[in-house]
Amino acid sequence: MTYMSRVMFLAMLASCGGSSHGANPDTGVASDAAPPLDACVGLQCQVTNCEAMGMSPTSISGTIFAPNGTLPLYEVNVYVPNGDPGAFTAGVQCSKCSDGLPGDPIAQTTSTESGSFELDDIPDGDNIPVVITIGKWRRQLVIPHVDKCTPTPLSAADTTLPKSRADLSPLTKSVDLPKIALSTGNADALECLLRKLGIADQEIATVGEDGQIDLYADGGAGNGEGAASFQAGFAGGSGAFADSSTLWGSAGDPGDLASYDIVMLSCEGAQHAESKPQEAMDHVKAYADAGGRVFMSHWHNVWLEGSTQNTKDGTQTPAAWPALATFDDKHGAQSLPDGTLDVIDETNNPKGSAFAQWMLDPAVQGSTTIDQIALGDGTGKQTCTTVDDSHVERWVNLDPAGSDAPQMIQFDTPTEQDPSARCGKVVFSDMHVSGDSGSPQGGTYPTKCSTGDLTPQEKALAFMFFDISSCVGVIQ
Repeated sequence: MTYMSRVMFLAMLASCGGSSHGANPDTGVASDAAPPLDACVGLQCQVTNCEAMGMSPTSISGTIFAPNGTLPLYEVNVYVPNGDPGAFTAGVQCSKCSDGLPGDPIAQTTSTESGSFELDDIPDGDNIPVVITIGKWRRQLVIPHVDKCTPTPLSAADTTLPKSRADLSPLTKSVDLPKIALSTGNADALECLLRKLGIADQEIATVGEDGQIDLYADGGAGNGEGAASFQAGFAGGSGAFADSSTLWGSAGDPGDLASYDIVMLSCEGAQHAESKPQEAMDHVKAYADAGGRVFMSHWHNVWLEGSTQNTKDGTQTPAAWPALATFDDKHGAQSLPDGTLDVIDETNNPKGSAFAQWMLDPAVQGSTTIDQIALGDGTGKQTCTTVDDSHVERWVNLDPAGSDAPQMIQFDTPTEQDPSARCGKVVFSDMHVSGDSGSPQGGTYPTKCSTGDLTPQEKALAFMFFDISSCVGVIQ
């Protein structure tokens, strides 16, 4: 809370015992819906002016973790609502930081680079609600009793993002997870990253089954197909995955994209334009423009630059996106030398400094030297060579090539519109996530997924995976 916001907050407390609305944690813009200074509403009336009594504020604190319960997360929202936040709307939708948080927050904050948070000036009394959320990841708590002017620490079980829809901690009222589609590939294993991040097997299925994560296989990509069915006895889905063409669609078929919050595309070892016609290009861009989140690995640069690797399958290309970056596909099939380092860009990314500090944090251990990310042998690739810095954020660059070799980039869409009109996010990563997981050609899932600790590059991609869920807008 800023100094001026706190002054206004205390003025209200003095008059009614309530609280002003805080600033949006992503935009820093204060709400204009605060009640008059001579009236408080609901839980606002249970906020005690502890500072006026020379006491510490009524507060809660804790550390936000990924569903695996060990990886701390940055910039997750924590707030006390004054009303019911309501249910999330299913499917793709525009999510802007300027929209604010649902439920009329009384007090709000976000987690730091270490995942920790302290939320001050909350209501005291019985059955105090708390919401922990980033995008459609959400855990709603009810604290049985909060003593005034006293700190209340929350346990990790209550501050960890849910691993399943049944993941109820002692204080949890309800949980939500985003709906995610993931197309597998034989050269990377993003599907294995989801398990390492703690998402429960029972949530991993395919279309028509009861899971929040739907796996697809690009059957039209021939040798590019990765895991295509579930291992017998798997706790989640069963049988063969749905074909990826039903995800991104074709002529006369819009596909299933609109039903998902996030779409992840794992590298297929080549562009495989034969399974990605012009209509599919148009669908993916329209999905992102409408508010979708797209996470692309390596050869899925085809969605950004169009078909260039093998033009016998067409010269299809999306609108607008080819102007955002240039690629050198001739070198993309070569692995970078063992021992290659990537360097976090703190200049061309508004979250670069926070990302670097998060990777260096003792609880994360993603970097041993500030800004440096060690790549697993054989997992580093280079296709992206330049980006339009006026539209694209550089998150990681290849060392020592620096700005001439962006390794991870992100942009908001539609890029043709003013930033205030943008709703979606796209992430492209040249580095493979599968540092210690196999990517079986047409094999079963999760047969070759590692159960080891997250690798440094997996931690870097994890940061972006949760960040892509957050609202779109400039953080102040």
